[in-house]
Amino acid sequence: MTVLVASSPTEDSIPPGEGYAGEVTSKQAWEILVENPNGVLVDTRTQAEWVFIGVPDLRSIDRRTVFVPWQLFPRMQPNSEFAQQIEAAGVKRDSTVIFICRSGNRSKDAAIAMTAKGYKRCFNVSDGFEGDLDGNRHRGTRGGWKVAGLPWIQD
Repeated sequence: MTVLVASSPTEDSIPPGEGYAGEVTSKQAWEILVENPNGVLVDTRTQAEWVFIGVPDLRSIDRRTVFVPWQLFPRMQPNSEFAQQIEAAGVKRDSTVIFICRSGNRSKDAAIAMTAKGYKRCFNVSDGFEGDLDGNRHRGTRGGWKVAGLPWIQD
């Protein structure tokens, strides 16, 4: 009998998404990054969001977040060089790649697109960096990386 041992039980327990490896919460994303030394976090938000809202801080696990915008500020047109910029950042096709944006929409599109480009394990952070809108239509109070208490910084 052959027993397969997964490199990360967290990754293997996630149901696949349509066209990509699957949806993870920000806490699950953090667990994958902690457990998997080949895990990469790609922040797909705009430079304005990185500066004014803050960014995930992976220094405690001796990593760096990869910053590649899915859309270009201020007109929010698609970044036609997204795949090339991911590759130029050194993200390997066999790495576990976790995409994050504000709320999980842009990063889902990025995960699907990069899976189509041959990246094997692309996950989307479904609650994003700031989470869903609250009753007052504000972000940052209901879900997301920041609300989960995960490490982040703002310059």
